[in-house]
Amino acid sequence: MIHRYKNNGYNIVLDVNSGSVHVVDELVYDAVGLLDEGKDEPQVTEALKDTYQEDDIRTALQEIRELKDADMLFTEDIYRNAIEHFKERQTVVKALCLHIAHDCNLACRYCFAEEGEYHGRRALMTYEVGKQALDFLIANSGNRRNLEVDFFGGEPLMNWQVVKDLVAYGREQEKLYNKKFRFTLTTNGVLLDDEVMEFANREMDNVVLSIDGRKEVHDFMRPFRKGAGSYDLVVPKFLKFAESRGEKSYYARGTFTRHNLDFSKDVLHLADLGFDQISVEPVVADEKEEYALRWEDIPRICEEYDTLAKEMIKRRKEGKGFNFFHFMIDLTGGPCVYKRLSGCGSGTEYLAVTPWGDLYPCHQFVGEEKFLMGNVWDGVKRSDLCDEFKNCNVYAKEKCQDCFAKFYCSGGCAANSYNFHGSINDVYDLGCELQRKRVECAIMLKAAEAAEESDTPQ
Repeated sequence: MIHRYKNNGYNIVLDVNSGSVHVVDELVYDAVGLLDEGKDEPQVTEALKDTYQEDDIRTALQEIRELKDADMLFTEDIYRNAIEHFKERQTVVKALCLHIAHDCNLACRYCFAEEGEYHGRRALMTYEVGKQALDFLIANSGNRRNLEVDFFGGEPLMNWQVVKDLVAYGREQEKLYNKKFRFTLTTNGVLLDDEVMEFANREMDNVVLSIDGRKEVHDFMRPFRKGAGSYDLVVPKFLKFAESRGEKSYYARGTFTRHNLDFSKDVLHLADLGFDQISVEPVVADEKEEYALRWEDIPRICEEYDTLAKEMIKRRKEGKGFNFFHFMIDLTGGPCVYKRLSGCGSGTEYLAVTPWGDLYPCHQFVGEEKFLMGNVWDGVKRSDLCDEFKNCNVYAKEKCQDCFAKFYCSGGCAANSYNFHGSINDVYDLGCELQRKRVECAIMLKAAEAAEESDTPQ
């Protein structure tokens, strides 16, 4: 499968199955397109002879043959034959999302967790439940040494002592079981203080800081329950925290809605504030919601991604570069074959734990009783759900078959698919359109980076 496109002056050819990316001239671009339509070399020559010199056409076709022989163009699907083995693989649990607090001190308009309640009641996880969750993870992790635990909410800092106690317990268990915990924290920043920062900088491998961008955007979508905005309170704390992280990971994570389709300005606002690790993601919401994205918004959103990508190139050249999560792509290594086929591992390798210890496939399924898989004391009881999620992959989704981005998004989010179609083996169609655009921009950024390096004197 071949995907050709033009972006920011670059003619880009992606060989989907091998992942090879080629930046080419107009002649090769046109020739590859004709070959992809099924034309043979004499037909390509005939079609192009009025536009290009025949010697140049012969040279271009020779270069294309060499790329084909090197398995870098027009390659066969290298993953399809592995799918049956993939389905039969033994899985272990390697990550938990601990819902440390089903409560929140903000009332974000787009929150899928309903101010932290998740279709249920407000609750804080006890130390005993969290301890049992870590024991469950260790017991079900097999020979895997590196384990991940995300403290999530609602707002985790509303249950901060339990977070600290569970980290301490986890560190004790590392020594006993030869495990290594990678703890992460997601926070809205309202309760962030020096003690939290010091502890997080010592113990948390990653911290996600929830902020939507410009003050007017953030305050409108992320207010307190009585309506006041939270921007002025959290921004100084987040900036101090980001600076204090040093070499440790963090990112400022926002959401854009129909109210800020010019979201590139929010990304750049965060960069101008001083954040260099940024993610501003499209809201996923029922189309009945006034802030939900609509199909007619897609051209505008795609233009914004192009605008952002071009500005990122400019700023990188000026020494003011930053990372934008959705444009980060590894063209040389990338994820393993299992990640390419199935994504996050929800329902098999990754589970969410409620404050009372119930297990769900991921945080977005919490509260959907048909997806209740078990609990941290009795373990996973719904093996049928495990099998369903294990078989959820790009080859199980009809809409993925001819999509050039399938090995980058791995079929998309199972929860979004379920919420829009009632099946985890479908896709969130609007999200797919945006994902394809993001992949194109990400590859273009890599092409621009390579061009800059080739122009730099050695």
